[in-house]
Amino acid sequence: MKRNKINERLVEILLRVSASASVLAIIIITFFIFYKGIPLLAKVGIIDFLFNLNWNPTKGSFGIGAMVIGSLAVTLSSLIWSVPLGIMTAILMAEIAPPKFSGILSRLVELLAGIPSVVYGFFGLIVIVPMIRNYLGGVGLSVLAGAIVLGIMILPTIINISRDAINAVPEEYKVNSLALGATHYQSISRVILPAARSGIITAIVLGLGRAIGETMAVLMVTGNSAVIPDSLLSPVRTMTSNIVLEMGYAAGDHQAALFATGTVLFVFIVILNLAVSISMKAGTEDGN
Repeated sequence: MKRNKINERLVEILLRVSASASVLAIIIITFFIFYKGIPLLAKVGIIDFLFNLNWNPTKGSFGIGAMVIGSLAVTLSSLIWSVPLGIMTAILMAEIAPPKFSGILSRLVELLAGIPSVVYGFFGLIVIVPMIRNYLGGVGLSVLAGAIVLGIMILPTIINISRDAINAVPEEYKVNSLALGATHYQSISRVILPAARSGIITAIVLGLGRAIGETMAVLMVTGNSAVIPDSLLSPVRTMTSNIVLEMGYAAGDHQAALFATGTVLFVFIVILNLAVSISMKAGTEDGN
């Protein structure tokens, strides 16, 4: 009995140490990014840093406006097609498809989620970029190529979380809707989806966070020109790509500007996570 208590105590200590180490790692990373990035933001000014369109570190110009616009262009373009497809796939898996077919789709989605981002980037570079170049014109390395690759990458996140949200809707909602004379599809559109709204919003926000933070795949297919894109076929550079491309040789204020870019991304991701928490809390309160 005494030995069991000792073992339980050791396990508890181990779990506490592991949890503390995880929290400490996050605190250290956060402190390091802000410590390196904040001085440059204070020197240049947050407004000028975010909205100045001229990125020319050799001449002391550190405006990431073009990269901010590029990141938003690629990310929002990917959401435009991946969100409807992801939600419709989730509805198919949760409410329409037979269990066997739904299981096959589920395994395929899990397979998509496990593919490394560099493989997506390679696929985009070999398949998608040449198709855009041959059929739509331009060099192929573009916002559109990044949107297609990113959309494929975030589909598993949107599908899985949306499906879980739909499955979490109480069965009585559907039964009562059908009992009142609604068809299956009317029940889905007017009862089940509204009830799963907070979970679906969470899926979209998490997909947005995954897309805005993606680096390698986007780096390989977007052309990496630090200019404002004037069409979907224009090359573009995202904030994450800019960090990867220039961190290897950056020094002084140039390096600090890249850390400041990381600070901006960090704050944006934190805001997205807070939005997810609020959405989930709202969904829980609605359910109660």
